[in-house]
Amino acid sequence: MEPDAFDEVVSEALDTVPVELAAMIENCVIVVEDFPPPDQPDLLGLYEGIPLTERGEFYSAVLPDRISIYRQPTLAICDTVEDVIEEVHITVVHEIAHHFGIDDARLHALGYA
Repeated sequence: MEPDAFDEVVSEALDTVPVELAAMIENCVIVVEDFPPPDQPDLLGLYEGIPLTERGEFYSAVLPDRISIYRQPTLAICDTVEDVIEEVHITVVHEIAHHFGIDDARLHALGYA
């Protein structure tokens, strides 16, 4: 899948986030990159930042949180376009959940491994 098509899949996954939740995403950018950090070659997505649940009254003047979605590892584990769409959706939800302060244990319990 070409980069532009993958970007569109990510955009469509973001469009599925309920409006009420999307409105609560604060100071966060979402980017698509080809590869994850070299020490984590199988990573599909990564949240970096301060979750909303940990932001206190002194949270200001900080760089935006960052959600990265990694194209090449996602494509490597998917056989069809439908698989890519499903995996990207799961990854986007997973990383946005981290922005809201939901940890991996809770995500696994909810089916977003």
